[in-house]
Amino acid sequence: MTTQQPNRLKPFFENVSFERDDNNMIVNLGPQHPSAHGQLRLILELSGEKIIKAIPDIGYMHRGVEKMAENMIYNEFLPVTDRMDYIASASNNYGFALTVEKLIGIKAPRRAQVIRMILAELNRIGSHIFWLATHALDIGAMSVFLYAYREREFTLDLLEAYCGARLTYAAIRIGGVPLDLPKGWLEDLSAYLDKLPKAFETYEGLLDENRIWRMRLENVGVLTKEAAQSWGASGVMLRGSGIEWDIRKEEPYELYDEVEFDVPISSTCDCYGRYKLYMEEMRQSVRILRQLIEMYKNTSPEILANAPEFISAPKEQIMTQNYSLMQHFVLVTQGMKPPVGEVYMATESPKGELGFYINSQGGAYPYRVKIRTPSFWHCSLFQEIMVGSYLADAIAMIASSNILLGETDR
Repeated sequence: MTTQQPNRLKPFFENVSFERDDNNMIVNLGPQHPSAHGQLRLILELSGEKIIKAIPDIGYMHRGVEKMAENMIYNEFLPVTDRMDYIASASNNYGFALTVEKLIGIKAPRRAQVIRMILAELNRIGSHIFWLATHALDIGAMSVFLYAYREREFTLDLLEAYCGARLTYAAIRIGGVPLDLPKGWLEDLSAYLDKLPKAFETYEGLLDENRIWRMRLENVGVLTKEAAQSWGASGVMLRGSGIEWDIRKEEPYELYDEVEFDVPISSTCDCYGRYKLYMEEMRQSVRILRQLIEMYKNTSPEILANAPEFISAPKEQIMTQNYSLMQHFVLVTQGMKPPVGEVYMATESPKGELGFYINSQGGAYPYRVKIRTPSFWHCSLFQEIMVGSYLADAIAMIASSNILLGETDR
């Protein structure tokens, strides 16, 4: 006797209908397809090669990150945020640390703020270069992939020199940073920034007027201004539709109100316009980093907030003072206990608005953590922008949206 296996997709399809046409095909793109940028499954209804309907199906990588956060003390969860957008781990650390600091009412020392911004902007450049390399590879441009990875290696070398890791950093702490910048690190960063403009020109020289590149991206994946707002787009997906919105400008956090940079926008609303925005954003990050190098030189050496109730003392004090050692032991074993309350903090990650919501009931564990990741929202856009396009264009649209399924299935 055999028992019928449950159909995992039955609830998913209950409210989904496809056209009854013998000439149409239902095709699965993913979840193992290399151009799906993770475990994304797209259910496509095709008439010939034209997409009639597109339905994103996610959940293949789900790891329950939010529920993990509710069963960990605050400091214990911080390294887990690395695993969401693992191409820009520092941005995740940064967003969570800022949210907890807002909850407990402390502010990191100025030097720590500068270091955190340096790490975030350097990670932004590395993330954008990675996007450019994989996007070009999806379209068939192998050379750009090889050139771009050269610069990305230099980015990872700098991050490794600071924290010892190249992918998941845990380089930011609640209340500041664990380490000051190593001797000579800023000089290496400055030398790297000097090389980047020429590298950007190399990428654009290979792509900007390349007729295949333009034919594959222009007027493809058009996202109108109204649709971008309606679907909750953020980051380049929003600015690529002509809306000038960058959280670093509109709701500045840390020292972003003290640095000068522009917010580029594009009115073409297509994949090519978004490509140009990514290139310009990297130039703006270089501009921000040059200012931060100068700001660092005028800061005092403190890198952790002085808040014994919530933040451990510096290592030197822990090793020499009994009270600091006891306080550190309590924080590590029992965790900090923030006041009762709830906060939401949004930051501008390389992919868009990354927001953390924390509800505290006064215990060592958060009562509720909700994470607003840009990739989750941008996945939903496919059901609108892909309709009427061709199957080959679906790959360009997935790449252009810069989604990452690690943060979609958080």
